[in-house]
Amino acid sequence: MSTSPATKVTVVSKPEVLADDERGIIEQLDTANNSSSVLRITSKAGTVRANHYHQKDSHVCYLISGKIRYVERPAADESAPLTEYIIEPGQLFYTVPMVAHAMEFLEDSEFLAITPRSGDATEYERDIIRVTLIDPKEAAARASKDSG
Repeated sequence: MSTSPATKVTVVSKPEVLADDERGIIEQLDTANNSSSVLRITSKAGTVRANHYHQKDSHVCYLISGKIRYVERPAADESAPLTEYIIEPGQLFYTVPMVAHAMEFLEDSEFLAITPRSGDATEYERDIIRVTLIDPKEAAARASKDSG
């Protein structure tokens, strides 16, 4: 019987925390890759993320745990009604450029965001335009009401 030699696991990169605030953590998982980015994002119930659109960037997200209320509308039409989705664990959702979007976390959540751009903060800030689709204070009030 032949045995193969044990393979050694090589750590390609160590995750880097990009943001850590009252909403949760944003961690870049693939710090060795300069052309795209995989982020692990945790968010607490009642918090809001995004409230922006990307001029050029896109991203696909995969919800690991929790529940998200995701809303979107065309960036060029501020009067357009919001399209709303409830994202459950195991679901993917994709955001294209020039679509204003926001996420309200209905439960403590963890998701992966995969984007073709690097994790560079300056590049990210140049690409996004901030809008308010979900008011963070209203989301917090809804979460407080639902838990109380």
